[in-house]
Amino acid sequence: MWVFGSKAAFLLGVACVNAVAQDVIINDSYFYGDSPPVYPSPNVTGAGDWDQAYQKAKEFVSKLTQEEKVNLTAGVSVNNGCSGNIQPITRLNFPGMCVTDAGNGVRGPDFVNSWASGIHIGASWNRELALQRGKYLGTEFRAKGVNAMLGPVVGPSGRMVTSGRNWEGFSSDPYLTGALAFQTVRGVQSEGVVACTKHYIGNEQETNRNPGHDVDGYTVESVSSNIDDKTLHEQYLWPFQDAVHAGAGSIMCSYNRVNNSYGCQNSKLLNGILKTELGFQGYVMTDWGAQHGGIAAANAGLDVVMPNSKLWGPNLPKAIANGTMELSRLDDMITRLMASWYYLDQASTIPSPGIGMPKDSSAPHQIVNARTSSENDILWKAAVEGHVLVKNVNHTLPLKTPRLLSIFGYDASGDGQAREQSFGNASQVAFLNETLYVGGGSGANSPAYLDTPYAALQRQAYKDGTSLHWDFYSQSPAINANSDACLVFINSFATEGWDRPGLYDDYSDTLITNVANNCRNTIVVIHNAGIRLVNNWVDHANVTAVIFAHVPGQDTGGPLVDILYGRENPSGKLPYTVAKNQSDYGSVLWPSLPEGEFARFPQSNFTEGVYVDYKYFDKHSITPQYPFGYGLSYTTFEYSDLRVSKSKSRYSAYPEHATIIPGGNPHLFDNLVTVSVTVKNTGGASGQEVAQLYLGVPKGPVRQLRGFEKVSIEPGQSKSVQFSLTRRDLSVWDTTAQQWLLQKGAYKVFVGGSSGDLALTSKLNF
Repeated sequence: MWVFGSKAAFLLGVACVNAVAQDVIINDSYFYGDSPPVYPSPNVTGAGDWDQAYQKAKEFVSKLTQEEKVNLTAGVSVNNGCSGNIQPITRLNFPGMCVTDAGNGVRGPDFVNSWASGIHIGASWNRELALQRGKYLGTEFRAKGVNAMLGPVVGPSGRMVTSGRNWEGFSSDPYLTGALAFQTVRGVQSEGVVACTKHYIGNEQETNRNPGHDVDGYTVESVSSNIDDKTLHEQYLWPFQDAVHAGAGSIMCSYNRVNNSYGCQNSKLLNGILKTELGFQGYVMTDWGAQHGGIAAANAGLDVVMPNSKLWGPNLPKAIANGTMELSRLDDMITRLMASWYYLDQASTIPSPGIGMPKDSSAPHQIVNARTSSENDILWKAAVEGHVLVKNVNHTLPLKTPRLLSIFGYDASGDGQAREQSFGNASQVAFLNETLYVGGGSGANSPAYLDTPYAALQRQAYKDGTSLHWDFYSQSPAINANSDACLVFINSFATEGWDRPGLYDDYSDTLITNVANNCRNTIVVIHNAGIRLVNNWVDHANVTAVIFAHVPGQDTGGPLVDILYGRENPSGKLPYTVAKNQSDYGSVLWPSLPEGEFARFPQSNFTEGVYVDYKYFDKHSITPQYPFGYGLSYTTFEYSDLRVSKSKSRYSAYPEHATIIPGGNPHLFDNLVTVSVTVKNTGGASGQEVAQLYLGVPKGPVRQLRGFEKVSIEPGQSKSVQFSLTRRDLSVWDTTAQQWLLQKGAYKVFVGGSSGDLALTSKLNF
């Protein structure tokens, strides 16, 4: 390793690093990351409930030849539709493994469902729904012979609001993301499928995520996410810790560099934090093509390379022979892989890897139907609960059997000619002529059908005797003066591979304004794969209702129409903050670009620390359009009777020398405080409310989410809601002690219906 004391040395050092693939350690004011590298890579221990799987894996590895061990460290290409494959060892009855995309449903084959995307589930704020969705994702992946689902996504985490992949994750808040990731991992793995949680870590932009070349042909390295230790733990590691605590069998390391060392060969991140501090028992697998180092990457903690490896293969035995790599490291790499296989009993659950993953679904192939009627209720509920009603003037919604309903906008229907098109000032890309049910790239999924809003509205019109008027293609459609309501459907597209050019587009905003100028009751529905601004038209007197419909999967129509007509009461809450202007997001609006003396080594300095999304808005006293956690209902709720009580345990001392379990020190998850509140439905309709708890921790942000519960309440009824706060919830990461520590002083407790509506407050002293 090297320790750099100057920028010039840094530039020279990175060039050396590219050749020999070592950690880069920076001691420069421009960069974070002055911790030493961590070697050797710790062996899997069988901690928690992994012991039997570990013992079986260890026995299996003892029977392998060195060539067989090497073969298991890297993916191979076979004649199926899996994203990657681990080759079989037939003499030991190991059938190999199929790993494939993605966290929102199986991508590529037929006879699977397109599920609501991560951001949609984030907007549901429903733990049980996340668990059940995970379970049925697992059943579909298992039926298709997939050993590892490449998901859920917890990074990107929403730091950069224009990131092209934010829609794959749950939220811009680490607590909400972690809670839903925990449930997703549990659900998927309950069906015998590995949940490969990704992308570890700091993968917050698509721009320069991979090495490229400048105009002179010189290599431009991946962007370096420069993150200090405290921010890393409190903001970006948090949801990964929850996934590991849930028992995740695999973690995917990311394309980007972290503190100038590639994420898939950063020993501090892999050996030091993931495998030692968090006690991770599974295997670390690269994102596709993310291996940049050979033996150094293996020593740093990388276990499996996808889709193949030009740097390992015969080089591993050579390294063992010349002493640059220990045989025990190779054994541990395979033990971790096989421990996950045994942990989920995949010999029984997935005996034929890739059986339902044809290379070409349009060619003749064996039909493997992964869809079951038992999942339909959860598929539908997942689509319903991610819709967020943010405006509803004078109870415009629900609709009451309109005589004439006018429907406008390119997102209302699907003509089979889906295509991306840049509009107007190129500030955004919309998904023209196709309702947006999922984002693009490897996170996309395969719908069994597509129920568009227009199709569902036609069914409703047939039932009610309503006449429909429609125009999906004009930006300035003719308005029938007899319209009881005008529905305008737009979307906000995002995809892997590029970051969004903005948070709105002129074409769609003009379309809405043109309709609103001529229709007194204009209802806007946005299928948004990420934050979408509304400030250009939301205050128009004729815009009476607005729904953020996110990306609900193949059922974009039916669940929405159920909400529009009141058969479902909207219960979604925003999993991010909607600003009034793009500039309100500050330095995290756009991706970091190569520039100046670092043009070939692009840097992204996370100088905002933990102040992301609503915490940033609080710190800078910026009033948002709609705050984090906000969402309307067709009923109203009232909060009362806030109570805070400490556990009788010795809460102030941090128990050290505990045996590490998956997730870290087990005492981090001790419940130290209980908070309760009464929520009453004061309106006239049954509804679900998301009660939210925020803490003001000494030496921390003004408030940060530390609890939420979604409850169903009948009109006039009250329910008691309880929140349990763990040691980790109440602590901050101490960089000197290198552990989570409670803080002395007064903690502020806030409870309410959103981060902007916290009616009840209390204090807690330590």
